[in-house]
Amino acid sequence: MTIRPLRILTSLALLVPACYGDDQPADSDADVGADESTPDPEGDGADEPEVDPAAQVGGLDDEFREAAEEFGVPMQILQAVSYAETQWQMIAGEAEFDGQEPAYGIMALRGEHLGLGAGLIDASLDDVKNDRRTNIRAAAAVLRSYADDLEFDRDDLGAWAPAIASMSDIAVEDALVSYIHHDVYGAIQGGIAVRDLAGAPVAQLQPEASVVPDFTAPSDPTLAPGPDYAGSIWRASPNYSARPAGTAGQVKMVIIHTCEGNYSGCWGWLVNSQAGVSAHYVVKEDGSEISQLVRESNKAWHIGATYDCDLNAKKECGLEGYNCNNFTVGIEHAGFASQKTWNSNLINQSAKLTCDITKAHAVPRDKYHIVAHAQLQPYNRTDPGAAWPWTTYLNKVNEYCGAQPPAPNPIPSGEIVVDSNASNNDPAKAKITVSANWTSTAATPGFYGSGYWFANTAPVSDGAEFSFYLPAAATKTIDAWWTAGTNRSAAAPFVMFDSAGVKLGTVNANQQINGGKWVQLGTFNFKAGWNKVVVSRWAAEGYVVIADAIRVR
Repeated sequence: MTIRPLRILTSLALLVPACYGDDQPADSDADVGADESTPDPEGDGADEPEVDPAAQVGGLDDEFREAAEEFGVPMQILQAVSYAETQWQMIAGEAEFDGQEPAYGIMALRGEHLGLGAGLIDASLDDVKNDRRTNIRAAAAVLRSYADDLEFDRDDLGAWAPAIASMSDIAVEDALVSYIHHDVYGAIQGGIAVRDLAGAPVAQLQPEASVVPDFTAPSDPTLAPGPDYAGSIWRASPNYSARPAGTAGQVKMVIIHTCEGNYSGCWGWLVNSQAGVSAHYVVKEDGSEISQLVRESNKAWHIGATYDCDLNAKKECGLEGYNCNNFTVGIEHAGFASQKTWNSNLINQSAKLTCDITKAHAVPRDKYHIVAHAQLQPYNRTDPGAAWPWTTYLNKVNEYCGAQPPAPNPIPSGEIVVDSNASNNDPAKAKITVSANWTSTAATPGFYGSGYWFANTAPVSDGAEFSFYLPAAATKTIDAWWTAGTNRSAAAPFVMFDSAGVKLGTVNANQQINGGKWVQLGTFNFKAGWNKVVVSRWAAEGYVVIADAIRVR
């Protein structure tokens, strides 16, 4: 797999994700909100309400603009660095790895840069940590101080790359190159748009695809897949040891961590021999990439606790007193325990990974064996934090491993519409699932709801799945909605499946015409349970297919 720049980024929970341009492919998904920080082994784990997006990003563009004007740092640079670091969320960092200072604020300032920024703007450390406007001003001041030591055209966005690198604290060259090219300048090239449910922009970074960072070019090797998980890439860490012989060295649990930082910085730290820490896997903020660092058969150094079964509802007490690294697989997730939302594709891809691990090692898929770092090390860790959606996550792990989701209560009846925006669906009867290869946008008018997904046509099994629940077997008519355009497939495949996974038929729809309205696909005999309509990418290449909405009647 080759690392490639991001071309579209994501919104916060309850916001409609959007991108700019002419429906070009990218990695994107909406975020999911909170349920509970550490799964109570005796609790029910019910999901909590999502976070109000206006409270998170309202007024953010003005604050970036003001700091840009005050310190002579381009607004786009401040926006992109902030998004690469925190996904535009205010965070209060914690120590995840020994030797790494915690990060604070929407710009994730840490260590000497936190103090430097405070001094440059004559503000207290507390204000820099906790006040968003002050945090942005401090980061802008730090960037300007580095720019003052360099000679470059400050109107040239690409020329700011060395100053950004100086503020990053990333020591490993490959990770720093990835951070600059893919994380920061990928945001500038692809653009970011966060919209409310009415489609109005709340915060946005206009795309500038021609901007290239004045920085060491990526070597862009073809990286080998991870030895244990084909959906990962292999970045070997020297920080590991052998598992002990016997049952104490058999994988019994998966531990969920947060990096307390961004993806490139996270894996860069964990492959550094001087760090003395590691994890088996690291998942990128938007789920578009997973790095494997240590083989599952070896012991990664990801938790600093001995096992206390009292912390885990008296489960696996035969492991009492053993180092938790001996019998666990550790997954780090780019982000922070204090953030308010998690990207849903990160949750999806992590759940797929956890499913794979549990299958390989016969680990029970429950809250006693898929656990938070904080659950086993509560005295100095809180990750993955209060916003980690434990109920959703465990349900997805089980779904990916073949378990059927429970029947909804109450049982739905009547007409069902499944929208491309998950937040518009009633999860009791409708859901949308897409991979990171699909892009969310509202670029072409005529969409249903608040936007749609699109992907390049290609001979791959990577469809957008519209699932709907029926309480009993029934004959139903399926309608589809899309936005039309000349770059659309003239034979976009819509594939119908019943709840047993039996294909009922395929209808090829011409998405170059009939946009902005319901188009009847046909009538099919569905079974009780979760049936689905899949928009397939397997069509003549050179076009895109649109997954907007389906109606069941």
